[in-house]
Amino acid sequence: MASVAFGYLPILLFLIVALGLSAAFVVLPMIVARFTGAHQPDPQKLSEYECGFPAFEDSRAQFDVRFYLIAILFIVFDLEAAFLFPWAVSLGVTKLVGWIAMMIFLAELGLGLAYAWKKGALEWE
Repeated sequence: MASVAFGYLPILLFLIVALGLSAAFVVLPMIVARFTGAHQPDPQKLSEYECGFPAFEDSRAQFDVRFYLIAILFIVFDLEAAFLFPWAVSLGVTKLVGWIAMMIFLAELGLGLAYAWKKGALEWE
């Protein structure tokens, strides 16, 4: 029975180290900010910068959809960058066929960017 429990010891140690490190990465920056004076909240720092509208208001209030449009475009082009690295690594294996496929993919993304730019999706007031 003890040998079975002993087999789980590495998993337990891994969990303890992971919890300790994650707690340290969350708590230590807060403590350091308090002691170094970096913790100086003001209305500009506490303003809504991710969603574009106050988080705790009437749920039926209208909000600007342009933020979500730009966020979706960011995700699309971020995924493009995520596809470029494995493609570049495997280009020696895929050769000309892989290169042509990626050029078609990049052309489609370029056309999408030109369309979004022409429609004014990247403009912000």
